[in-house]
Amino acid sequence: MTDQANIPASAAEGAGCHGGRDTMRQAAAAAGKSETLERYARDYPAGPHDQPQSMCPAFGSLRVGLRMRRTATILSGSACCVYGLTFTSHFYGARRTVGYVPFNSETLVTGKLFEDIREAVLKLADPAQHDAVVIINLCVPTASGVPLQLLPKEINGVRIIGIDVPGFGVPTHAEAKDVLAGAMLQYARAEAEAGPVQAPRAGRSAKPTVTLVGEVFPADPVGIGMLLEPLGLAAGQVVPTREWRELYAALDCAAVAAIHPFYTAAIREFEAAGRPVVPSAPVGHDGTAAWLDAIAEACNVPPDRVAAAKNRFLPAIRGALAAAPIKGRITLSGYEGSELLVGRLLVESGADLRYVGTACPRTRWSDPDREWLEARGVRVQYRASLEQDVAAMDEFSPDLVVGTTPVVQKAKERAIPSLYFTNLISSRPLMGPAGAGSLAQVINVAMSGKARFDEMQAFFGSVGQGANAGIWQDVPRDRPEFKASYRRRLDKQKRAAEEHG
Repeated sequence: MTDQANIPASAAEGAGCHGGRDTMRQAAAAAGKSETLERYARDYPAGPHDQPQSMCPAFGSLRVGLRMRRTATILSGSACCVYGLTFTSHFYGARRTVGYVPFNSETLVTGKLFEDIREAVLKLADPAQHDAVVIINLCVPTASGVPLQLLPKEINGVRIIGIDVPGFGVPTHAEAKDVLAGAMLQYARAEAEAGPVQAPRAGRSAKPTVTLVGEVFPADPVGIGMLLEPLGLAAGQVVPTREWRELYAALDCAAVAAIHPFYTAAIREFEAAGRPVVPSAPVGHDGTAAWLDAIAEACNVPPDRVAAAKNRFLPAIRGALAAAPIKGRITLSGYEGSELLVGRLLVESGADLRYVGTACPRTRWSDPDREWLEARGVRVQYRASLEQDVAAMDEFSPDLVVGTTPVVQKAKERAIPSLYFTNLISSRPLMGPAGAGSLAQVINVAMSGKARFDEMQAFFGSVGQGANAGIWQDVPRDRPEFKASYRRRLDKQKRAAEEHG
């Protein structure tokens, strides 16, 4: 079926993931994927630079599918990419098989890959085992125009969801979560509009609910539910959901809380369903007060109920913050999407926070957090690169660096205490009274280790750095003149290439 693959575009397969982002993007456009790429460019703007350094974005979509009951996931991509994504998914606790449809140049060019994908979907579409089958095109199949949109929308009652998640179109794995969550919400919304749908396992809530958008710490929905109870509301589903039927309950809400503000596609579906969307989250004293006001306005809650909720929770939050102070200068960066929320909590805890970097883009749903932080002298950097995070660390000389793995590594090389954001910060409650004092212990313990870092640095000196790294019979001698020569030759080649076209 040669009409199902753009043959010229499939030349990208020869270059694989190493063909370059521009080459892959041009091939995808030539193969009929322009509309998809344009939508991603609107939903996930890359600037101010190309995109942050991150793991393969497709991991985000893969993670969403693997965390859902009765959902099968198939990857279509280069074998090396599939191996890495599968390894990462199991490293993060996936206990489910990841499907894979292999291909070669012939099956890609002739359209046989699409037929192989359709055959795999037909085999998996067993309603006794699955509610949905998700197929994810990685870079090469996307660049080659493999048309997942031609797959049947359902087989034997099993929903078929095909999405393109190329690294040259989706900037971060956080936003790739939104690609799949948005596609599922769109499908579920159409089902709900067409007729009766399945209720969630626990049944429908007796109170109007607030859907929570973003992967949050498991205790946070409970804490949010406590905050909402005096308002006559309840915490609803968390999107991404853990089961298909929860998508209907998520759509059947009184309001949506955009706790992670980069879920552009998911929020679009809620807005299409007529649901009001509230930015930010109930973090710290100020954040909780503002969020309760916004939720009350969206859900037409009487002022006396809002006042009762504030009187009940705000003193407790203020007390928890005062009881667990953080004293020290901090720079903060990450790629989860909750960086600005954590920054607010650190400031209210007393920290001298100078910089917050996030790999995610600026959206109107994060504006309240950005404005609050900037009003207190905190620099906020969206789409932060590793270089920007490191430059902030060098500029502000913090007592503690909270960041991604490479940022933490560079901080430790400079004998600065540091914490990995994903495992040690975002894995704690942040919302309401429970979140108010949750960061102080780990932050203060880390900062107290500065003396040990200084002692180790004084002992080891420059051993193992630069040209001296490793174990040697004789101490190596650096040869900067070689590097300078290579640099001149590379610059000459670049100039020549520019002159010829």
